[in-house]
Amino acid sequence: MPHRFTVMTTLSPTKARSNLTSWLQAAVDGQDVGILFGEHVVALRPVAVESTDYALREYEATASEVQHLSALAHEEIQKDRKSGKLRRFTGKIDGLVGNPGH
Repeated sequence: MPHRFTVMTTLSPTKARSNLTSWLQAAVDGQDVGILFGEHVVALRPVAVESTDYALREYEATASEVQHLSALAHEEIQKDRKSGKLRRFTGKIDGLVGNPGH
């Protein structure tokens, strides 16, 4: 079976910046797109991000800290639901926030 090579479109930062939205869309659509940065090519690729991943990377939280904070948030949400502070959104914002200006 012959090996298939994919061709990466490589761009200068200036060229990428001039039409960034279309290059990002191309990457999301599965095309290989790279931006030249000195001697390096930096690839544009979509990645899956979860809130726990974000907390781990952005705040350097440990997995156990994220679990603990998640449990606390869940408890607070349940308490607010029971007390009536938290209500299900039905698509009508006026009922939730009042009607300012009237």
